[in-house]
Amino acid sequence: MDNTPISDALALRATASAFDAQRGKLPVPGDPHRSPDVVTVARQISELEKLVTDLGDEVLFRAADQDQAPHTTRVITNLAAAVEPAGEAASALGAVAHQLAFLNQTESLRDQPDGRDAREAAARVVEEALATADAALHDGANSVHSASATVSPQSDRLQAARSRSATTAPAPGSPPPGVTTAVAAPSDRITRGR
Repeated sequence: MDNTPISDALALRATASAFDAQRGKLPVPGDPHRSPDVVTVARQISELEKLVTDLGDEVLFRAADQDQAPHTTRVITNLAAAVEPAGEAASALGAVAHQLAFLNQTESLRDQPDGRDAREAAARVVEEALATADAALHDGANSVHSASATVSPQSDRLQAARSRSATTAPAPGSPPPGVTTAVAAPSDRITRGR
């Protein structure tokens, strides 16, 4: 097993990407292209179960490795911690699937007052559970991505390149450094932060 800081940071970033990909697949109530249905939700639960299994395997392989690098403990800790948000998202999607099955079964009761109330409550549970899954996947991705930086911090060259790309060179004829003047920023410039 390749257990260099760079390879382990890449593994953590790949895990963060897997969380983001699952988050991008979450159904969206009211969206005709991403409306929740039992089959789609069940498929995503299976994918999250595979993610949990993959995380468990990665933790096992690293923990069982007799030749552990100094940073390996951090990698193991962060991969093991990522199991919780993946499991929380899968659990929330289980609640979604349960409520969607209920809504399918009670379609004929939609016009009855008691049926309508129960169906509205089920729809609220679906929305809340999807929000829980979204938050869990978001938190999991952010946590694992942040952990990758502690395992293999960005090189000085990369950090310097990023700082250069975020600033502009002074225009010809601009005042020397230390002389301040008020200059309006161009309105079409977009600044992005991470």
